[in-house]
Amino acid sequence: MKRSYKLAGLITLAVVALDQAAKAWIMANIVLYTTHPVIPDFFNIVHVLNKGAAFGFLNRSDITWQAYLFFATTALAVVLIVHLLRAAPEKDTLLIVGLGLILGGAAGNLIDRIRFGEVVDFLDFHVNTLHWPAFNVADIAITLGSVGLIAAFLRARKTPTNEK
Repeated sequence: MKRSYKLAGLITLAVVALDQAAKAWIMANIVLYTTHPVIPDFFNIVHVLNKGAAFGFLNRSDITWQAYLFFATTALAVVLIVHLLRAAPEKDTLLIVGLGLILGGAAGNLIDRIRFGEVVDFLDFHVNTLHWPAFNVADIAITLGSVGLIAAFLRARKTPTNEK
């Protein structure tokens, strides 16, 4: 088995385990739709549900088709990630790690959508009235993985190619 599959798979499993463990703790210990300040006027632990995508996009109870959109999007992302892993140079650890993080985050949120029909979010940052939508470990992994992919692609563009 290719090193890229092993490394990305390990990262994916670690992200899913951490994400699902954190969400299980939140569901067991924090009452739904409550807020627990950690750093006043900056950070709270909350327990909210999100039917939508990142940052509450399409988080509406009056529509039901968004679940199908997110299942299809996740399936497409998995196919794309597997393709990119197949083509990834074995030495491009940043690309492989980024893909593993994105896959793990997508899987973590997909598990919630399958189990609950929505995603559990619990990290809530704000500065006075400026409020960032709540998110979770899977969202962090997707964001970090995306940054890693961008960095890997930019680095690859700067690498001179061998010309004949």
